Amino acid sequence: MENDDLKNAGPAAGDSSDEPEIIYIPDEDGNEEEFEVIMKFEVDGSDRQYMMVVPVDSADDEEAEEVYAFRFEEDGDDLKLFTIDDEEEWNIVEETFNTLMAELEEEENG
Repeated sequence: MENDDLKNAGPAAGDSSDEPEIIYIPDEDGNEEEFEVIMKFEVDGSDRQYMMVVPVDSADDEEAEEVYAFRFEEDGDDLKLFTIDDEEEWNIVEETFNTLMAELEEEENG
């Protein structure tokens, strides 16, 4: 799924509304699947941006929720996703995501 061109629907990044950001990612057969962006972040010491997405059809079922991570680049209105194939990069992204999720849970439970 490297370097997939995507259609970006929903609010722009940084929009503070409660509307979810939805993107469409083509699968192996070219069918577009709908995903909700749950988090975007940069890794410290890097200019790379990452996003975590979940399939929309499983977003209501927290038990079965699968989270996918992608490195992304924005070029005007175009959004390009890149798979994370490097194990070291994956570990850094996973650790950052887990840390951010823990911070969010702390804020919610405050």
